[in-house]
Amino acid sequence: MSWPPQLPQPPVPPPMPVAFSGKRKEFFHLVARGAGLELITLGFYRFWLTTDIRRHLWSNTQIGGDAPEYTGRGKELLIGFLVAIAILVPIYLGYFLIGIEAEHLKAFASLPLVAFFYMFGQFAIYRARRYRLTRTVWRGVRFWMSGSGWIYSLKASLWGLLVVVTLGLALPWREAALERYKMRHSYYGDLQGSFEGRGWEFFKRGWWLWLLTPLALYSTIFIPFVYAGFKAIEWRWWLSGIRFGEVRLESTMRRSALIGLYWKVIGWAVLLGTVFAAYVALCTVLVASIDGSSIEDFFKTDAFAKSIPLLVLLGIGYLAFALAMNVVMRIYLMRDFWVRVLSTTIVHNLEAAASVSARGELANALGEGFADGLDVGGF
Repeated sequence: MSWPPQLPQPPVPPPMPVAFSGKRKEFFHLVARGAGLELITLGFYRFWLTTDIRRHLWSNTQIGGDAPEYTGRGKELLIGFLVAIAILVPIYLGYFLIGIEAEHLKAFASLPLVAFFYMFGQFAIYRARRYRLTRTVWRGVRFWMSGSGWIYSLKASLWGLLVVVTLGLALPWREAALERYKMRHSYYGDLQGSFEGRGWEFFKRGWWLWLLTPLALYSTIFIPFVYAGFKAIEWRWWLSGIRFGEVRLESTMRRSALIGLYWKVIGWAVLLGTVFAAYVALCTVLVASIDGSSIEDFFKTDAFAKSIPLLVLLGIGYLAFALAMNVVMRIYLMRDFWVRVLSTTIVHNLEAAASVSARGELANALGEGFADGLDVGGF
C-alpha cells in the first residue's frame, strides 16, 4: 500500500501587535493651536479640531504595517451640530414655556423630559459611532455600520432601568448586550463584526470595584483609583471580545495602567487652578487700586460686582483656564489614553482580512451633531 504524501501545513502567522508612531510634541502643538482658534472663533473651531485629532490618532496607528485613514471633515460635524441644535432647541423651549405657564406641571414634565433626552443621547451615541466607522478606511476598504439607532436607544434605556434597580450590578450584562448589537451591525467591507465578550466575565474582573464605589463617593481621593481601574478592566474586556470574521483582538492591559493618567490631569488641574486663583487676586487688587478703594471697601460696597474691567479680566482668565484644561485633558485622556490602549492590543489572524471586498455607504454627521449637542461624544 502507498500512502499519499502529507502536505506540510502552512505556518500559523504570529499575532500582530498594534503600534503608535505619532510624536507627543506634534499632538501638543495640534491641540494648543486648536485651543487658540477655539478662543478666537468662540468655540466653533472645535469641529475642525476634533477632525484633526482623529486624523492624527488614526494615521499614526499601525496595524500590520498599515495605518487607517479618517476621512471625516469639520464642515460635516458643524452642519450636523446645527441641524441637531435646530431640533433640540424647540424641545428645551417648549419645556421652559410649560414651566412658566403651569409651575405645578413643571415637576411632572421633568421626568419625561429626562427620559426623552436619555433615549435621545443613546440614539446619538449609536449614530455617532456609525458616522466615525464610515469615515474610517484601512487598506482601501471602508468600515460601515447598519442597524437602527432607535432600537439601540430602546435597548439601552431598558437596560439602564435594570442597572438602576440593581444598584449597578447589571451594568456588565448591559454593556455586553449593547456591544453585541453594535458589533453585529458593524462591518469591514463584507466582513461582519461580532462581540464575544460576556457580562459574567466583565463582572468577575470588576466586582470588587462595585464594593469600593461607596468608599470613593465618601472620600473623593479614591475616585481616580476606582474609575481608572474600572476603565482599564472595561477596555481589556471590550477589546478582547471584538471579532471581524476570523480576525480577533486581544488586550493585555493591567488594572493600574490608566491610574497615572487621571492623577496627572488632577495635578494639572490643581496647578492651573492655583494660577487662576492668583490671577483673580491680582486682577482684583489692580482694579481696586485704579478705583482708589481698599480691598475691604471694594468688596463691602459691591463695587467688584459692577466693575466692568474686573469682569472682563476675570472672563479672559476663565477662558484661558478652561482652554488650558482642554489641552491637558486632550493630551492625557485622549492621546496618551489612546497610546496606552494600543500598546496592550494584539491582533490575531489579521490575514483573514486580506481578501475582503468593499461595501457600505457613508452615513451623515447628524448623529455626531446630536452627540456634540448632548455632550455624549467620544473619539
